[in-house]
Amino acid sequence: MNRATLVVSLGLAVVVALPVAVYVGDALVLRYRIGRGGALETISVYLATRLKSGKLEVFTDRQETEVCAHALLPHFGYRPCWWVRRTGGVKVI
Repeated sequence: MNRATLVVSLGLAVVVALPVAVYVGDALVLRYRIGRGGALETISVYLATRLKSGKLEVFTDRQETEVCAHALLPHFGYRPCWWVRRTGGVKVI
């Protein structure tokens, strides 16, 4: 095996392993925080739908609560709280 092949193989392994390690590490930290009782938060959200014209219709009379996780990525069926806040508390259905 020559040096170029080794460098490419190592680079490919890092590119594949790094995202997997981040996701698994984030999941483990979230599982630990859930066990201690500080990882989940309830946020009020409004439902919305996209119209054919491309506009977004928000139903302000249909406020719901969503449980979100304090994590970088979605885990265990929960969206990250930073993403729920970033979308302005609107959930497109």
